[in-house]
Amino acid sequence: MTGDRLARDLFAGLAVAFIAIRLANLEPWTQSVDAFAYWSTRAGLHYDQSTVGSLGSYLYSPAFAHLLAPVTWLPWPAFDGLWTTVNVAILWALLGRWSLPALLFLPIPFELIAGNVHLIYALVAVVGLRYPALWVIPLITKVTPGVGLLWFAVRREWRSLAIAVGLTAAVGLVSWLIDPAAWRAWIGVLEGGSSDPAGTQGTFIAIPLLPRLVVAAAVTVWGALTDRPWVLPIAMTLALPVLWLNGFATLVGLGPTILARFRGHDRPVLVAPFIQPASSRA
Repeated sequence: MTGDRLARDLFAGLAVAFIAIRLANLEPWTQSVDAFAYWSTRAGLHYDQSTVGSLGSYLYSPAFAHLLAPVTWLPWPAFDGLWTTVNVAILWALLGRWSLPALLFLPIPFELIAGNVHLIYALVAVVGLRYPALWVIPLITKVTPGVGLLWFAVRREWRSLAIAVGLTAAVGLVSWLIDPAAWRAWIGVLEGGSSDPAGTQGTFIAIPLLPRLVVAAAVTVWGALTDRPWVLPIAMTLALPVLWLNGFATLVGLGPTILARFRGHDRPVLVAPFIQPASSRA
C-alpha cells in the first residue's frame, strides 16, 4: 500500500531526525525536562531539592532510579536519544501508520519533547493484561496509575495480580536494601503531598487527585465487569498525580481499540496476540 509506506517513511524520517538532534545535543531540543530528571539520578537522589516541574527534579521512587542506573551512566545526549527512541518506538507499535497524524494531538509531541513515562503507560495499559509484570512501571513511578490493577482483582485473576504486586514488592525490597535513606526521603515526599503543582509553571488541569482517583477506580471496575479493557488508558490518565498536558499522551493506549473498530474487528489486532490475557482470547 503506497499510502501506508508513505506514512511509515515520513514518520520514520521525522523520528530519525529528532533522535539525531537529541544525539547531537542541539538547542533548544535538548530540554527534555523529565528525561533529564531520570538521567540526573546518576548523581544521587536528592528529594529535598526536587520540586514539581523543574529541570532535574526527580520525584519517583528510588526503585525506578535503580532500574535505570545502568543506562544513566551514558552521556546525556546518548541517554536522551535512547529515551526518545523508546518513546517513538512505542508510539509506532500502538498506532502504526497513524503515528504521523497522531502528532497533531499536542500531548504526544509534548511528551516526545519532555521525555516522561506517559507513552510507556499507554503500552502498559494495552499489553499489561497479557504481561502483568509491566505494572511494576507505573507502581514505582507515579504510583496512582497502578489503579489499573483493580482489573485483576475484580475479575479474580489472582495469578496476574500476584505477579504484578509480587514483582513490585521484590523490586522495591531490593531497592530499599540498596538505599533505605532514599526510600525514607521519598515516603516523606508522598506524605508531604509534593506532587501538588501549586506555585509551579506549566500547563495542567487543577483538579485534585482524590476525586479523579475515585472516578478512575470506578471506570476500571466497570471495564473489568463488562470486559472493556480499553478503559485502562482512560483510568490511568485520570489517576495521574498531576494532569499535565503531556499526561494525556497515555490515551494513545486507546489507539489499537479505535483502529480495530474502524477495521471492523471486535478486538484490537494491531499488536495482537499480546493485548488480551489468555483467558479473554477466543
